Amino acid sequence: MIRMIRHRGPDDCGTYIHQQVGLAHARLSIIDLASGHQPMSNADQTLWIVFNGEIFNFLELRQQLEARGYRFSTRSDTEVILHLYEEHGEDCVHFMNGQWAFALWDARERKLFLSRDRLGVRPLFYTHTGRLFLFASEVKAIFAHPQVARRLDFHALDEVFTYWCTLPPRTIFKDILELPPGHSMSVKDGTVKVRRYWQLNFGGHGTPHALDPHREEELAAELRQLLIDATRLRLRADVPVGAYLSGGIDSTIVTALVKNFTETPLTTFSIVFDDPDYDESSFQLEAVRFLKTDHQMIRCTRDDIGKFLPEVIWHTEKPILRTAPVPLYLLSKLVRQHGYKVVLTGEGSDEIMGGYDIFKEAKIRRFWGARIDSSMRPRLLKRLYPYMRGLRGQSEDYLKAFFRVRPEDLLSPFFSHLPRWELTTRLKVFFSEDLKQELRGRSTYQDLEAQLPAGFSAWDKFNQAQYLETAYLLPGYILSSQGDRVAMAHAVEGRFPFLDHRIVDFAARLPANLKMKVLQEKYLLKRATGDLVPESVLRRPKQPYRAPEASSLFDAENHTFRQAYAAELVSRDALRKYGIFDPETVDRLVEKCLREPRLGVKDGMAVVGILTTQLIAEQFLEGFTGRVSDGKN
Repeated sequence: MIRMIRHRGPDDCGTYIHQQVGLAHARLSIIDLASGHQPMSNADQTLWIVFNGEIFNFLELRQQLEARGYRFSTRSDTEVILHLYEEHGEDCVHFMNGQWAFALWDARERKLFLSRDRLGVRPLFYTHTGRLFLFASEVKAIFAHPQVARRLDFHALDEVFTYWCTLPPRTIFKDILELPPGHSMSVKDGTVKVRRYWQLNFGGHGTPHALDPHREEELAAELRQLLIDATRLRLRADVPVGAYLSGGIDSTIVTALVKNFTETPLTTFSIVFDDPDYDESSFQLEAVRFLKTDHQMIRCTRDDIGKFLPEVIWHTEKPILRTAPVPLYLLSKLVRQHGYKVVLTGEGSDEIMGGYDIFKEAKIRRFWGARIDSSMRPRLLKRLYPYMRGLRGQSEDYLKAFFRVRPEDLLSPFFSHLPRWELTTRLKVFFSEDLKQELRGRSTYQDLEAQLPAGFSAWDKFNQAQYLETAYLLPGYILSSQGDRVAMAHAVEGRFPFLDHRIVDFAARLPANLKMKVLQEKYLLKRATGDLVPESVLRRPKQPYRAPEASSLFDAENHTFRQAYAAELVSRDALRKYGIFDPETVDRLVEKCLREPRLGVKDGMAVVGILTTQLIAEQFLEGFTGRVSDGKN
């Protein structure tokens, strides 16, 4: 089982087996390189732990524990968790500032205690089979156990083709569960108990109201100090720390905080695309010149994306609807080749500070819903998406229909996300008849609504949208398929200053109009840090990170596939073999891809979703051997 995930921790490996418990750990050595071996025990060996991640405030916690009489034999943050548990029991997680997944065996209580960090940076999966309880950082380690069946959960696939991710605790594999972010669990005497220890909560906060300039200035100063401290904590390491520099404001702010408020020398890393629709290298280079970093770039071509997609799916362990994780997989490989194990990135800023287009969309759609005949409608849409070439030259009728608002939509708790989810749901036309029959009558929205916090319906509409992004897409896709899974594939740890829980809680308390003022996104963040970044980066229009999709798999000019495996997996024989998609409907899509160089968003997502689902079936259901794979089978 541990060999299956040695890519996550190539520096050391250890096991502890005693009576009914077995623990194993593959270590990525970042703090206390010499004596941080795991599994680790306390002095009398009544507690044993395996731990993936970092506790960034471990030095402060250690001082507090030493003052209470605890003695330490290592300099690691792992030992801090052990003593913190001795002092506070399961409530130890409330004191930790970090990103973690750990399992702790309490021999006195004969109890296994597991926990996952507040925002879901680190993964933790588990299953029951017979009298066995199994857990791991990746599903492939669980599948290495001979008693575990490997089957797809079609209800989970339905969720992916709605939300881009599954709703925890469900995963794409039947009977394999994930511990949700902000939750802990205990296993004792055959009983499993899961409990939430942290909740992202906008209740009673965020309602737009006017603030005097002095109060805004105070909040901006507070945010700045929180960001400085969060960045300082995330630089704690006994190995060099780098940073991603995408050319956007968030990664530039993080890099600037390192350069301006610490003594850490910094190497930055970025992706360059040949296609100008995706490339942001001009902004990256402006930030590099402004901040004077040692910068490394990797050029990612369409052929690269197609070639490495199977390896990426081996690591994501779930279907994806966009190819964006592939360039990030290659970027983390570049980071490792330059001798780095840790990178700081700007993830989380858009979710907590109000930066995504989806937040603007919701404001505009509410305006449109109230003012059906407004002449401003098409102009607002063009302002919202200046980077989308497909909207240029379109008729006014097309632009008005683009964001159709129905009366019932305005009453939905999911108003902000309905256009995205309805677009993705249309991809289900490619499902096979058998799969459609199995899903008939099922509403995924009901499952999500049952998970919403108490009082959600009374929250400000802007904050409802923020919650949906932060609680679901962020851990389920951004921090997973685009984060932990593609970084740890090359033993690189991502750290995210914006996801310090103190900053997340601070942002949740802000009035909504300090996060988005009219249509100006991340208003308070720009006010707090605008002097640290180049003016061109600060003022540039928001452009989401994207990568070429269908064109990475099809050469429409020559009417051929770019990759042989893609042709095989979307062939009628392969589609019938797994029974997930309808061969005739997929055939028509493939023919379109082979003749049209530029496809719409829906067709591009459909191609990627179908192919990556087929890859999951091939790699995990059929080709899985329980031995370490090169990612292709």
